[in-house]
Amino acid sequence: MTKPLNEILLRIDEAAWSVISSATDYPADWSIEPHAHKKHQLIYAIQGVMVVHSAMSQWTVPPSRGIWMPSGQVHSIRCVGPVKMRSVFVSTDAAPDMPVECRAVSISPLLRELIQTSIAITEPYGSDTRSARVMGLILDELKVLPTLPLHLPQPADPRIQVICATLQQDPGDGSTLADWSGRLSLDEKTIQRLFQKGSGMTFGQWRQQARLLLALERIAMGEKVINVAGELGYESPSAFSTMFKKQFGTTPSQFFK
Repeated sequence: MTKPLNEILLRIDEAAWSVISSATDYPADWSIEPHAHKKHQLIYAIQGVMVVHSAMSQWTVPPSRGIWMPSGQVHSIRCVGPVKMRSVFVSTDAAPDMPVECRAVSISPLLRELIQTSIAITEPYGSDTRSARVMGLILDELKVLPTLPLHLPQPADPRIQVICATLQQDPGDGSTLADWSGRLSLDEKTIQRLFQKGSGMTFGQWRQQARLLLALERIAMGEKVINVAGELGYESPSAFSTMFKKQFGTTPSQFFK
């Protein structure tokens, strides 16, 4: 069951604990409106795929991965299919050495089990108790979360946004730089410069990342690799798998195990 967002925010922000966990299930295609927390948040789902937006950035988050969202950072979430979200909130004064930027992270088996256990912990609990040690271990694990390449920057230049929006709506679009140069009346070098300035990527790198992140969504929802590869503009499933492994370090089938 979902609860009103304001009710959830109030409960979390006013909680006296240094570390607190929450469990909320969302139906398919649910959207969580832009909001921010006074505490840091680890956004994690044991089921379903989330697309998280923050400022000029976007992350695609499959199960067993998460997003570290620093306090005060406005963000929104789109659920792809039913999502079982399990979040951890950390007071800013509890661990001053926590990351200060948003990032996609890997959730270790140990952290996954600690989060599951922490959901059932109720206050108050003493400093020398099992509950306190579970929460302390969660803090330790949060400090060493490995960053993952699940990030898609959103350039601010309105002309480049036209290209990005088109590619996200039709990731199989094979338009070249020359094609876009003609449509936008921009020199090819200018397009590359604006992409690099706004995203840190070339046009080709951005398009590749957009395709791979969309592939994550579709494969997580049960679509076959052969169908996803064709729709996203790859010549063959093997070409797609090669690019997937190059980016994520593993094949699509292994990624979701």
